Formats: sequence, C-alpha cells, structure tokens
Amino acid sequence: MRLDKFLKVSRIIKRRTVAKEACDGGRVSLNGRTAKAGNEVKEGDVMEIRFGSRLGRYEIVSIKETVRKEEAAEMYRVLQEDEAVLAERNG
Repeated sequence: MRLDKFLKVSRIIKRRTVAKEACDGGRVSLNGRTAKAGNEVKEGDVMEIRFGSRLGRYEIVSIKETVRKEEAAEMYRVLQEDEAVLAERNG
C-alpha cells in the first residue's frame, strides 16, 4: 500500500492530499529514510512524522484497504508522540 494511502486509511492524517503534501515536503520518514507518498509500506515498518512542533513515531502493525473509524488505531502502534522533542532540537 502507498504511504499516503496508509496515513489516510489509518487516520494518522485525515486527508490523503495532506498526507501526500507531508510526504513530498520531506516531513515523513520510513525506516529512517525520507519517504515519498508513493513509497510502499509493509508490516513492521517504522514511520516518523513531523508536523509543526509535533513529532510522531509509529510502527505499522497491519495493512488494510478499508477500515472502520473505531478500528483505524489498530493498524499502527505509537512508539512516540511528542511536542517537546522538536523544541529541544531547535533550541
């Protein structure tokens, strides 16, 4: 599955166009490498997303084409969600 579609289906990012812009803007990395919207994701991959002062790290647990809102959070495991991390890095 494409990274931008996974971000939308899992509801980490609400809209696919916003997910694509985040990927193409260099704010998303996959397994430690800057990712593009079209990168394929698989179970076990680790994503890092930077949005403003927020930093989120997630492990992909499952990949599904469609999922109900209540089950979307089961597609990933939160490794880190922090606002202070970027503030510390930027001084």
